[in-house]
Amino acid sequence: MAITASMVKELRERTQAGMMDCKKALMENDGDMEKAIAYLREKGLAAAAKKAGRVAAEGAVESYIHMGGKIGVLVEINCETDFVANTDTFKNLCHDIALQIAAANPLYINKEDVPAEVLEQEKEILRAQALNEGKPEKIVDRMVEGRIKKYYDENCLMEQVFVKNPDITVGTLVNEATLASGEKITVRRFTRYERGEGIEKKVSDLAAEIAEMTKK
Repeated sequence: MAITASMVKELRERTQAGMMDCKKALMENDGDMEKAIAYLREKGLAAAAKKAGRVAAEGAVESYIHMGGKIGVLVEINCETDFVANTDTFKNLCHDIALQIAAANPLYINKEDVPAEVLEQEKEILRAQALNEGKPEKIVDRMVEGRIKKYYDENCLMEQVFVKNPDITVGTLVNEATLASGEKITVRRFTRYERGEGIEKKVSDLAAEIAEMTKK
């Protein structure tokens, strides 16, 4: 299997291992991301991944209100101890992630959280779009794979570009915080509210209203 730069980048973001180590891990495991992570852990090269099995039950619930009350966010972010939870660094992380959710409106935390039926429906839509664009059948599946990655990048919090630093993803931001604190840090859940969302708004037809009034 061909190892792409995006695969190496993803593995580096998830493990903080060196670029060459990530490339080698992927090559040794035929591009399987989870096996590559396990490989790096066995070699002692995956700093952030080493903490993956630890329990993070402390932390904070952060709130953020934006645009004069138009958007509100609640997010729970966990760490391992109260000590880390009370640091300015952790509090800033919580604020930044709440800000990210308000600005970028993710639907899921990780790409693994996307329901299988949602993913299959998205693939069907993308495949139909590619065929309607006149793309050859033999490259359609490759195009769908690329567009699914874009779907993850847009809709999964950990895959999104960080709004305050477009050079990194939110996943990288959390991994860096994990390394800096020495504790496992995870985003557990979030809720985003937008004023008027889900309410069917009545659209006023001013011309029709005036015409109706003149009949009386």
